[in-house]
Amino acid sequence: MELKLQRHPKNPLFGPNPNHLWESRFVFNPAVAYDGELFHMLYRAQGEDMVSRLGYAVSVDGVNWNRFEKPVFTPSTQAELYGVEDPRITYLEGYYYINYTAYSPTGIKVAMARTKNFITYERFGTILPESPNKDAALFPEKINGKYVLIHRIEPDIWLAFSDDLIHWDNYVSIAKPRKDSWDNLKIGAGAPPIKTEHGWLLLYHGVEKAARSIYRLGFILLDLNDPTKVIKRSEEPILEPEEEWEIFGGVPNVVFSDAMVRYKDKYYVYYGGADNYIALATIDVEEVEKWAKS
Repeated sequence: MELKLQRHPKNPLFGPNPNHLWESRFVFNPAVAYDGELFHMLYRAQGEDMVSRLGYAVSVDGVNWNRFEKPVFTPSTQAELYGVEDPRITYLEGYYYINYTAYSPTGIKVAMARTKNFITYERFGTILPESPNKDAALFPEKINGKYVLIHRIEPDIWLAFSDDLIHWDNYVSIAKPRKDSWDNLKIGAGAPPIKTEHGWLLLYHGVEKAARSIYRLGFILLDLNDPTKVIKRSEEPILEPEEEWEIFGGVPNVVFSDAMVRYKDKYYVYYGGADNYIALATIDVEEVEKWAKS
């Protein structure tokens, strides 16, 4: 049984704003959290200086968004000189934790901050020393007494473990590219894992080596008690570039997601199209559960 996401008819939800210098060229790769009443989005934006900053948008229905005029999270240290990129949001122990990529001449590293209101942030700086390392997201609860972080040292998806969210060790590679498949070059986590009765549901991206690399999305199901164990993985992509604005853009042939939330009886997957636009695709929770059991 193979799954396919359904694009929302209002796609793309929004694009660059030429009136704001900080987001006049590209908006993409959003992180989204749903608090039971409102959807909160942090999205990556680039303007005239091509430095990545994070904008904030809020929505009642997850489709129609109100955006702030100014970024809410911007580079603050030399380790972020080129930008703060590709956030993922995990609600954990009363805070929204944001894992993001700090990009500078010294490297591409995993960094973290947290907030309760998406306006003010407590920064932890870089939390993993390796470079390049990115595509990081926290699990929403401890597993066997440890915090668990998913991250990507090319070309694999890895886990790391911690007692305090700051010091991480026991790196384990849990998934690799597959030869002769749509994810044969490199893979990375998409949204933070979602807990289901069948396992941790992980949205991930896979890159196919081609004349121009193609980014697609798939699912991985991880064991609830030992997330280093892969139970199941998409044989075929659940979303791939098909629309003109997904094929042509700042980076062609890309659907790239940092966000999946459960809303009523569906999973809402937010993604960037060709690094130009922000879009939404959905799938029934029941359909994913059938796949997990099959």
